[in-house]
Amino acid sequence: MAAPYREVLADGLVVTNTGPHHAEQLDSLQRIVFPSLADGERFKAAHYRHHLELFAPGQFVVEDGHRVVAATSTVRRHFDFAHPNHTFAEIIQGGWLTSHQPTGDWLYGADLGVHPGYRGRGLATALYQARHALVRSLGLLGQVSAGMLSGFGAAKDRMSVHDYYDGLKNGSLTDPTISVQLRVGFELRGLLENHLHDPLCDNYCALIVLDAAKDVPTPGPSGVR
Repeated sequence: MAAPYREVLADGLVVTNTGPHHAEQLDSLQRIVFPSLADGERFKAAHYRHHLELFAPGQFVVEDGHRVVAATSTVRRHFDFAHPNHTFAEIIQGGWLTSHQPTGDWLYGADLGVHPGYRGRGLATALYQARHALVRSLGLLGQVSAGMLSGFGAAKDRMSVHDYYDGLKNGSLTDPTISVQLRVGFELRGLLENHLHDPLCDNYCALIVLDAAKDVPTPGPSGVR
């Protein structure tokens, strides 16, 4: 069993495990962070409470005092990289995360969100760092997730998704979500079509992987955001 996680950041914000008392705030945070995501693909308070019953060590929040300003939800999964295509709906199972496999050898990041007023302060990196500490404590292979191509919706009229993805791979393009994940240490492993329902990314995501052997950079005002 993983030990409880608590990390105080340089500006006093605290990264810690999610508790039942966070559920209502997390419900509100989902609507703020993912305003264009289909409502059926957003986690609600009841879902967050159930996530704790399934896999409490894999749920994390960032607190500013008693206010939740960022969070991430994860499950354990066996992942077949020879057949990587999957959907967000298959992972979240109606929001309940019952796709969790207790003996899974990868930590799958179902979501990660930071309140708009707290972006640029390293909180996403701090949450990836918390997830990586869990990966190592459980002896898992690493983190795997689907990163939203959150800049593609605005660019789709002037380029194909394949050109956009290739631009991210070769560094000629940046994306508000994927580029942050690449700076953390994730690698692109493939394009996922119709992964979720959000016009921000025109439903496209990228399969991303962070090997357990890699170190996540220290978050902070001068670090990776």
